[in-house]
Amino acid sequence: MGSPISSTVAEILLQYIENIHNTHLIESRNIVYYARYVDDIFVIYDITKTSIDEIQQYVDHIHKNRRLTIRQEDNNQISFLDLLITRQTHKLDIDIYRKSTTTDTTISYMSNHPIEHKLAAYRSYINRMNNLPLSKENQKNEWQTILAIAHNNSLPANKIIKLRKQIEHRRNRQETINNPERRTNVLRLLTIAQKYERLPTFSKIQTYA
Repeated sequence: MGSPISSTVAEILLQYIENIHNTHLIESRNIVYYARYVDDIFVIYDITKTSIDEIQQYVDHIHKNRRLTIRQEDNNQISFLDLLITRQTHKLDIDIYRKSTTTDTTISYMSNHPIEHKLAAYRSYINRMNNLPLSKENQKNEWQTILAIAHNNSLPANKIIKLRKQIEHRRNRQETINNPERRTNVLRLLTIAQKYERLPTFSKIQTYA
């Protein structure tokens, strides 16, 4: 199973590498935007100053045991964690990403579980829908997806509608929204995108140590 501190040591190493080797790439504007979650890295780079091959060669020379798997955008789209990011001429469009293998199975409403357990997944879905800066169309589509998931798991639509109203009522009473740090990061990404007449290329990098 490995050491229980291995993940902590790996995170320390990655942060050290980022602080030492990534700073000048960002300051030189070769890399316009950099974000990492565990071993998934999202990068927007300026194709007039660098290329994905140059970035990979540079990273490969940093540590001999660090290997990168790079996936570039396909049809102006790329997924990062649970986000689907679409590159348009003057902006980025954010949507919810679901893998093709997603089953959308939650605790059935007919099961002998407390109601809070049955609603837990939908509470998470609704909070994510509300907290991300989705367009009105994407938010509407996501809401229909949530209702469809509820239907497939025998959950009455009125339960989900009531839950959404409760969440949004509580959210409106708060001075800050739930999970403000993540929304700030996504908004920062969108702000960077608006500075360019044509958006730079972006890629997702998965690192293996």
